[in-house]
Amino acid sequence: MDKKQIVIVGGGVAGLEIATALGRRYRGSFWNKQVDKHGAYEVTLIDRDSAHVWKPMLHTMAAGTRDLAQQQMTYIAQARDAGFHYQPAEMCGLDRAGKTILLAPLLARDGRELVPARSLPYDTLILSLGSTANDFGTPGARDYCYMIDSRLAADGFNQELRIRMLQSLVRNEELRIAILGGGATGVELAAELVQLAEATVAYGAHGLANKFKITLIESGSRILTAFPERISLLATQRLQALGVEVRTGTRIKAVTEVGFVTQDDELIPASLRVWAAGVKAPDFLAQLDGLEAGRNNQLVVDGHLRASGDPAIFALGDCASYTPDGEERPLPPTAQVAHQQAQYLINHLESLLQGQDVPHYRYRDMGALVSLGHFDAYGSLGKFGFFKGGFIKGRVAQLSHVLLYRAHQSRLYGFWRGGLIWLVDLINKRVRPSIRLD
Repeated sequence: MDKKQIVIVGGGVAGLEIATALGRRYRGSFWNKQVDKHGAYEVTLIDRDSAHVWKPMLHTMAAGTRDLAQQQMTYIAQARDAGFHYQPAEMCGLDRAGKTILLAPLLARDGRELVPARSLPYDTLILSLGSTANDFGTPGARDYCYMIDSRLAADGFNQELRIRMLQSLVRNEELRIAILGGGATGVELAAELVQLAEATVAYGAHGLANKFKITLIESGSRILTAFPERISLLATQRLQALGVEVRTGTRIKAVTEVGFVTQDDELIPASLRVWAAGVKAPDFLAQLDGLEAGRNNQLVVDGHLRASGDPAIFALGDCASYTPDGEERPLPPTAQVAHQQAQYLINHLESLLQGQDVPHYRYRDMGALVSLGHFDAYGSLGKFGFFKGGFIKGRVAQLSHVLLYRAHQSRLYGFWRGGLIWLVDLINKRVRPSIRLD
């Protein structure tokens, strides 16, 4: 019996959790009478990268305060363990009538073609392509800014950062770093850079910490606008105490090779510039064979996460736009939303494919956390649960932040293996350098 093809595009938080859960579920489908009754499924994951990292952790890898090699999960290894297929590729188009996705050629770093352009058939398509940085058309942003929105981008920034640190130390010059965007990513990156600067002293870079000049730029009236005002104020005060210059109400109109240019023609000098001011879905989704796309190229989905009512196509996470009943705005592009939507499809996909009635996806606001490295952390407990609307900070918030990541690992590796990986990380923290030195 031919297997029905479930193709998942994008191996981020949502895509990899779905591929892992469905791969395990259908791996032994020929011996599972309940599955065979409705036809066996084969799961394939498509991603242009070779490994997965938890996106909320990218800023630590960019700063070098966490080892990228230890935290990444290679797709091909996870595919073997969980029972799905992995293909390295980048989606570039869709043929809905022929039920095929179009894949761009896969190129090596030197431009050589590794895999030619091709197409891949599907019976069910799940789009979880994530998001990329949104420069809002600002002149110079793409040319002169680092946009830390992927594993490779974080690694690239870290390599350049270490070069600039060495130059600063040898030349006895200031290292000016400016981060545009006062959301969680920008705030957390600023704190991790301070932590990095302090840690370099232990490895002989005396005086380097004093040469770090970090500026955080936000166009709004305060940083962390998605958080309660109390958290915004506490985070601002903590960053300023750490030596970070926090500039709010500052709009940027251009970026040059020497810094950011404000609307008032002021130059904010920076030898390293990071753009963390917004996100959007990949551009090609805006014109994807008739599927409705909304703001920031996101595919509009219904209560079952179906794109434009197409019964064979689902979209979720950062690349999807879903507005719950009674709400005026779509859900934010966060890992929390992506995870909850992934769990919804894991639980209900088969019933949806069989035409059964299932409840609509319902978002539960579990709150949000922001971590300032080992300095501090803050969290709001959201609008759901016994402690609705509560506030946490310090070690409790830091532990909560850690547990979110460990829960993600547990879903991918399994409880016991995930626990062992946590133990290995704790051991490495004791025996390995606290910052990246290679």
